[in-house]
Amino acid sequence: MICLSRLILDPRSRDVARDVADCHALHRTVMSGFPLTTADAQPARERFGVLFRLEAALRDPGALALLVQSDVWPDWSRLRPGYLLETGGEKENPACKRIDDRYRTLGVGTVLRFRLRANPTRKVDTRSGPDGARRNGRRVDWRGEEERLAWLQRKGEQGGFRLLTVSGTSAVPSVVTWPGEMVAGSRPGGRLVATGGDTRLTFASVLFDGTLVVADRDRFQETLALGVGPGKAYGFGLLSIARPLD
Repeated sequence: MICLSRLILDPRSRDVARDVADCHALHRTVMSGFPLTTADAQPARERFGVLFRLEAALRDPGALALLVQSDVWPDWSRLRPGYLLETGGEKENPACKRIDDRYRTLGVGTVLRFRLRANPTRKVDTRSGPDGARRNGRRVDWRGEEERLAWLQRKGEQGGFRLLTVSGTSAVPSVVTWPGEMVAGSRPGGRLVATGGDTRLTFASVLFDGTLVVADRDRFQETLALGVGPGKAYGFGLLSIARPLD
């Protein structure tokens, strides 16, 4: 099962303001909708297939929409009072629906609109150390639009889809990138736990909008379920799709 939740957040809430300013706080709030698990070492986000994205609510000026995809049905009753915008019963909030049936209808050649908030990065300093072991390296952001688009093209090749080209210029993907502000937060402990401090988290955020075509059905469905790129615990990687407009 794969389900998608849509939560409309009240921008007047102090808790919402805290989460918008701190990606780790938002991560904790999202994960409060899922069971606590200590059965194994696998993080709960991975175990329940949780991906999410925060964006402006289309029909509620000033409000924020939190989209959450998961492999299990969430329970949003633990959200703090006032976190969700009061809709007066005009629309369900939060709303949740199954989407795996829609995913199963997608086949090779299907054309789709998509949206993806991503953290395009590359790894550096991965050369082998003195002991011969290959270092994990560190992630560095791709900063130019051309490099970011090339990153997305590579992810598409790996993930069973390809970007469609702009009419008349086959080398240019029909994708618009909207560089966002740096997404930041702090995680208690982590690398600085020995000094009693917090680990500072920063991510370069890019919002990709465009059209794609499914090239490999199985790999594309896996990409939809697992997400794209790094930073999935902090609001990156959710690939949202829709049929093209007529």
